[in-house]
Amino acid sequence: MTMADGLRPLRIGISARFFRRAPIESGLKDKSLLYLEQSMAHWLMIREALPLMIPSLGATAGLTAERYAQGLDGLVLQGGVDLSPLMYGETPLAPDCCGDPARDAYELELLKAFIARGKPVLGICRGAQLINVALGGSLFQDIPTQLPGALSHRDPELFDRLRHEVFLEPGSRLAHLYPDAGRIRTNSLHHQAVKRLGNGLTVEAVAADGVIEAIRWNGPSYLFGVQWHPEFHPPDEPGLLNGEPILTDFLEAARSPCTATV
Repeated sequence: MTMADGLRPLRIGISARFFRRAPIESGLKDKSLLYLEQSMAHWLMIREALPLMIPSLGATAGLTAERYAQGLDGLVLQGGVDLSPLMYGETPLAPDCCGDPARDAYELELLKAFIARGKPVLGICRGAQLINVALGGSLFQDIPTQLPGALSHRDPELFDRLRHEVFLEPGSRLAHLYPDAGRIRTNSLHHQAVKRLGNGLTVEAVAADGVIEAIRWNGPSYLFGVQWHPEFHPPDEPGLLNGEPILTDFLEAARSPCTATV
């Protein structure tokens, strides 16, 4: 549904990425930035949703996660820096696995507020990992280290041009969205992945090496996460997954949020 149908545009909150100590050329030397990656905003806009970045929730901000969950129709958890292993009771394997605990706490607060309101949540890459950890799961901190022989899931040079196949679980909602595709081709930008599955989650897609690529909650509201970045998929690249069915499914849930939640 779009504005052409006479309905107001959906207001979709997007969790902010954090950038510490802005460079001097930005005109904001040493200040912290909150930002929204352009492709994510434009992906939501193809269905005429209004993307609204949610700022970090400082103690003096006056607005709580609950207020944002009340006023918005859905939440997208952006990709970005690793989750801190402290979130799931582990010690970081290496300094570059430490993540950003402040962003973890901020997004966890948002996630809980939207679930409590029965508003749909879509997790992208890091966002899918956050969903898993929030529901009691854990992560592989570094796929090459902990899963020898796994596919290459991240290449700094190729970045979002790295591709691999993903297999859809038969009978899953994701498979229903792509009825003619038992397997799909996606980008891959991550080195962490779901290890122990969170409570109430089911797997909807895996890579050929067994790495989990999509998860969905069996609870009363819409909660879905994908390990790839559908917003980075060029619509005209042959053989690459068209992310619009995922987006449409999420936005339809935003039109009809649950009234009873956990």
